Amino acid sequence: MTVSVDTERTIRLTVNGVPREATVPVRRLLSDALRHDLGLTGTHVGCEHGVCGACTVLVDGAPVRSCLLLAVQVDGAEVRTVEGLARDDGRGGQVLHPVQEAFRECHALQCGFCTPGFLVTIAAGLEGREASAELTDEEIDEMVGGNLCRCTGYASIEKAVRHAAATMRDVQ
Repeated sequence: MTVSVDTERTIRLTVNGVPREATVPVRRLLSDALRHDLGLTGTHVGCEHGVCGACTVLVDGAPVRSCLLLAVQVDGAEVRTVEGLARDDGRGGQVLHPVQEAFRECHALQCGFCTPGFLVTIAAGLEGREASAELTDEEIDEMVGGNLCRCTGYASIEKAVRHAAATMRDVQ
């Protein structure tokens, strides 16, 4: 008896607002499909076990570890990567997301390896909050608790979360 096994599959998804298609091996991780098949290298792969959070992307609005998902699992989904946080300024440039701007202003960047995962995770957490609500220390810890940073000690990251939240409150 011969069993036919598909070794590749074409996936269709929306990445950062743009419909995309790629033919990928069925066992290709989402992180690898983003980086190698779609050329979006902002998503970093640190541990390949879902522990560090560097590979975090949004799938249908929810933060997920892209090193734990197969690309075929997100067929038809909407994916937002760190490249999709900034928005077009209408003149050919980009305007940073408030979280990106806060990381810059609050010196929350060190080596930068973990930064994409933090930015995506925090953006999702802040975008899903009521604008007028103040963040507690516990809420910030919960928001960033799944992302590891070996350089900053988290104080500047926590400061950036507060700064971004305030900026986003002022805009609304």
